[in-house]
Amino acid sequence: MARGAVAEGLIRPFEAEYEDYVRDESRSRGHAESISFPTSEEEVREALRALAPEAVPVTVQGARTGLAAGAVPAGGHVMNLSRMNRYLGLRQDEEGRFYLRVQPGVVLLDLRRHLAARDIPAAGWDDASLRALEALSAAPLQMFPTDPTETSACLGGMAACNASGARSFRYGPMRGHVSALRLVLADGDVLALRRGEARARGRALALTTEGGRALAIDLPTYEMPACKNASGYYAADDMDALDLIIGSDGTLGIITEIELALMPAPAITWAVSCFLADERQVLDATCLLRRSLAHASALEYFDEAALRILRAQRAAGAAFASLVEPPAGARACLYVELACDTEDEAMEDLARVGAALEEVGASERSTWVARTDVDREALTFFRHAVPESVNMLIDERRRIDPSVTKLGSDMAVPDERLHDVVALYRTTLAEAGLEAAAWGHIGNNHLHVNVLPRDASDYAAGKRLFARWAREVAAMGGAVSAEHGVGKLKRDFLREMYGRRALVEMARVKQVFDPQGQLGRGNLFDEALLAGVPAVPGARAGAAAGEGGA
Repeated sequence: MARGAVAEGLIRPFEAEYEDYVRDESRSRGHAESISFPTSEEEVREALRALAPEAVPVTVQGARTGLAAGAVPAGGHVMNLSRMNRYLGLRQDEEGRFYLRVQPGVVLLDLRRHLAARDIPAAGWDDASLRALEALSAAPLQMFPTDPTETSACLGGMAACNASGARSFRYGPMRGHVSALRLVLADGDVLALRRGEARARGRALALTTEGGRALAIDLPTYEMPACKNASGYYAADDMDALDLIIGSDGTLGIITEIELALMPAPAITWAVSCFLADERQVLDATCLLRRSLAHASALEYFDEAALRILRAQRAAGAAFASLVEPPAGARACLYVELACDTEDEAMEDLARVGAALEEVGASERSTWVARTDVDREALTFFRHAVPESVNMLIDERRRIDPSVTKLGSDMAVPDERLHDVVALYRTTLAEAGLEAAAWGHIGNNHLHVNVLPRDASDYAAGKRLFARWAREVAAMGGAVSAEHGVGKLKRDFLREMYGRRALVEMARVKQVFDPQGQLGRGNLFDEALLAGVPAVPGARAGAAAGEGGA
């Protein structure tokens, strides 16, 4: 390791004060020997050039809100980008759309606040960006639509796992809202990509780094599932090179700059919580509403167990005492968010919701409609309180048995398999005798089924059940990870979804970008698989690969 970087304090020995940086929200724990907190792309490059000669593993992190352990280090170096949180510039294209450049450590909640208040920090911006900022101030209110539940997430981490959230029903995942990025490779060289400028020919992709290094990439040959998906490398004929990086789980390079495509915020947003008597009504209503609603941005579900846990936490007081009580007898909740230009559009869609409820045998009388910001915030609080209540329940059980932790699924299937996958979940949970609660993005056939272990035996049974679900969901043409990425926790599921040959193809893509296998060690691939894949001809490792990148 170069002594200069250590002497300047960029690379620090990993000491007790950094213990929080070996874990994330997955509750997994790792280990590391050193850590850095760069504030600029040049500092990222300096640290990587120091680490490359000894092929030190590098795990990149942001806010550590991930649920797949992608930010949990498996030895080596932790590079935390949370201090790279500057807003870098703004442009407006010929059609009037705005594009905001940020560092990867910008937090989603902060971005939303700045956009809502029209006060984006502009220190150091060039004249063109300042002119675009003036135009933004005069334009209709803008938004960035990607909305994971955890709004403290950093944008770099969101890009790394192709994050989405409830509104992906309308707006899709993060990938479609990134128009450019800069990627620092393991040797310190840089790859700059802008949407539309570099495309594959079939499954062959050729790129050139700023240091002059040619990257010849044979993209994986598998077909992506026809559903919401954040499982492994994106691969398609004639694809945009940018799409390969988004969702790559920190295994190809370190994102140091992202350009986000903004869009006008809807003038009217209404939230509708429909309480129903059983799960079958919810599934049937979802299928109807997917076809009939013109302006739905989200379709979410909370099952009977989730509502029961929520009621218990509300009765216990504390954080959830102010929650609105669900109607008596409600055993399921379907949440619908409408994003419209006019109240007439919202009323038309609201009538369609009522018609769907009537068709499935439910009643409009057990429905909450939030038309104002205050009322909508109350429903949002209700929606977000469900996973928090489950986490509190698990924390109570951990005090009795420290081995207990929640097991949360993240699988999705094509539209026509929604009833089938829910039947799979219910039948197998009953057979295993496991307690569970389900909620999530039913509009995308993407439920988070959370097994709630009571002891170590339940936990082991839940792990076996998830492996079975991965096999059966893959057989349905689904995805083993729909929005959280694969990280370390779901890499075995990835093999079930694509097969070993596909993993070898992905590993060969990684070798082109990262010949020594330093980045994201343990993410996507088992180390034994990486070690057993023959080297890609022409791939160069270490300092030689970055000769022009200093």
